[in-house]
Amino acid sequence: MNKNYYAVIMAGGVGSRFWPVSTPDNPKQFQDMLGTGESLIRQTFNRLSTLIPQDQILIATNQRYKNLVMEHLPEVTENQVLLEPAMRNTAPCILYSALKIMDQNSEAVMIVAPSDHHIEDEAEFVRNVKSAFEACQKNDILMTLGIKPTGPNTGYGYIQFEEGEREVKKVKNFTEKPDLKTAEKFIAQGDYLWNAGIFIWSVKSILDSFKRSLPEMCHLFEKGASYWNSKKETDFITDHYAEAENISIDYGIMEKAQNVYVMGTDFGWNDLGTWGSLYDKLEKDEADNAIVNAKSYFIDAKNNMISTKGGKKIVVAGISNYIIVETDDTIMIYPKSEEQKIKEVSKEAEKRFRKD
Repeated sequence: MNKNYYAVIMAGGVGSRFWPVSTPDNPKQFQDMLGTGESLIRQTFNRLSTLIPQDQILIATNQRYKNLVMEHLPEVTENQVLLEPAMRNTAPCILYSALKIMDQNSEAVMIVAPSDHHIEDEAEFVRNVKSAFEACQKNDILMTLGIKPTGPNTGYGYIQFEEGEREVKKVKNFTEKPDLKTAEKFIAQGDYLWNAGIFIWSVKSILDSFKRSLPEMCHLFEKGASYWNSKKETDFITDHYAEAENISIDYGIMEKAQNVYVMGTDFGWNDLGTWGSLYDKLEKDEADNAIVNAKSYFIDAKNNMISTKGGKKIVVAGISNYIIVETDDTIMIYPKSEEQKIKEVSKEAEKRFRKD
């Protein structure tokens, strides 16, 4: 394994679209969403550790999830866990991790990856990441992995690239989640990729970009320069992290930088952002019902998504296109066509249950 390879797993999200399985106390990255016997963060760690030394994989998460991280990844040390005392989006957390890695190894290249995505072809993913690492070691570039679209999906951001023969292509621009008409136009043009939110760069390149684009944030974190990887690091972060601007790496850095490149990939990616996206990835029965941790008997029922706690027996008759989820204390039965409302419904439900 290459001693200059590092990773940062982003594991601070709440995953409210997967309520009631994903909750603020135990969000989806710590859940076995696919019924494989492993949580999503465990799968992400295992995938990255085939290329990157385990002690060079950092976990960026909220303070409240420290114990969950240590429980799911017992091999990591406390120095590998970056605890955010406040929610400040992705830019501050990535700057913090880059400064911490730079303190350990000024020649480092790093990947920033979400903790809760599904990747079908892990060998192809590792090949792509290794190729991106090599490009970033040689060149002053900020790399993102783009996913070759399978259709005009309106749930993802898009990356437009400059045409060329090389595997790594210069980025023209980023577009937030488009409407269907725009997405169809992008697919027809053929020079767009889905934005997976997976980034690769040398620590030198990303820190230079922060200095250019977010100098105030750099100034704030540079006050802790003598504390990285020491006992005083946590105190400094606790005292100062909340002062950082609340901004994403996309808005803060990537959309401003002139040296952004993309590699088109096809490793069977799914962001597992909603129950519907999970349904798409699961095996189905002959009536297209998908089942996680359940023994099911379906009568005149099709296209349903079933998830239970502890492999319960469930009988479903006469309903189709529903999400049926059972946890220790909650049952949700919700139409698949309305799943985009689950995030808001979960907030209202929790309020009502608290009143009761």
